[in-house]
Amino acid sequence: MGVSSDPTQDGSDEQQKRSEIYTYEAPWHIYAMNWSVRRDKKYRLAIASLLEQFPNKVEIVQLDDSTGEIRSDPSLSFEHPYPPTKAIFIPDKDCSRPDLLATSSDFLRVWRLPDSNNSDDAAATTTTNGNGSRGSGVELKSLLNGNKNSEFCGPLTSFDWNEAEPRRIGTSSIDTTCTIWDIEKEAVDTQLIAHDKEVYDIAWGGVGVFASVSADGSVRVFDLRDKEHSTIIYESSEPDTPLVRLGWNKQDPRYMATIIMDSAKVVVLDIRFPTLPVVELQRHQASVNAIAWAPHSSCHICTAGDDSQALIWDLSSMGQPVEGGLDPILAYTAGAEIEQLQWSSSQPDWVAIAFSTKLQILRV
Repeated sequence: MGVSSDPTQDGSDEQQKRSEIYTYEAPWHIYAMNWSVRRDKKYRLAIASLLEQFPNKVEIVQLDDSTGEIRSDPSLSFEHPYPPTKAIFIPDKDCSRPDLLATSSDFLRVWRLPDSNNSDDAAATTTTNGNGSRGSGVELKSLLNGNKNSEFCGPLTSFDWNEAEPRRIGTSSIDTTCTIWDIEKEAVDTQLIAHDKEVYDIAWGGVGVFASVSADGSVRVFDLRDKEHSTIIYESSEPDTPLVRLGWNKQDPRYMATIIMDSAKVVVLDIRFPTLPVVELQRHQASVNAIAWAPHSSCHICTAGDDSQALIWDLSSMGQPVEGGLDPILAYTAGAEIEQLQWSSSQPDWVAIAFSTKLQILRV
């Protein structure tokens, strides 16, 4: 699935150019980052800046696997108010919808990228995109404010795009709410008070089911058919320990994983047995910042953190206790604390990490 599976005419030359790791250096510290899902946009990612000022930047970068270079397309980079807390490309493998990118910060924004379908050869998109005469560039399609009573809304900590129903995006906010948007109607579908404190992350587990984590230390699951109730799947054992990230296993929705603020462990949960973690992953030496379930395997997860490590774990023995705890099957050490991690769903042997000003894509 990765670069090495492409047929090559000239084995020796091509093989030398090939690498297991590609690096891109941005002009700023990278925070938000996401893989494109579209079939015609292999090796494309969005990255966004973390600058302590109002104007921030988003860049669209792509690996040219013939040269081994990751390049930014200047016609697709744009300014963004505040640093995006998250960026996600529309979950549209078949390229049947417009090419959209959503970002969260003060509001949820949906951006439209220019259609490059006029080019039959996907490899030629790098040249056609630079064609400024054809109105290239990214346009703001929607700015979505979930607060009916004010032109301001509580800053958004995160969001998730529903793969089964791409018109739906769920956002999480520091104002304790989660908001489900219908982005086609540009209208709020549902807004609910999800937690007692700030909500830090949200993840879909199906068409009408999502979960969230909060500064109140709980993981809660919501079903849009019964909005009055939620199920608490887990509460952190020490009081006042916020949960900051949530990953729901797309291949096996019984499992989710969460991170405790400033903690080096990752808690894996089975929603059939609430409150008791199935396993705790404890091989990081410093705070964990990001988690990503494998898009193609139900029992692999990648975790990354302030120890500059990205670790891949095989959880197939999850049920049985392992003497001394589970060890990762793969470890990669980056050049600085890893703040962001994304596993490509369209090319499952590639993981992207962001640390400091660098984006790296790693073949796993």
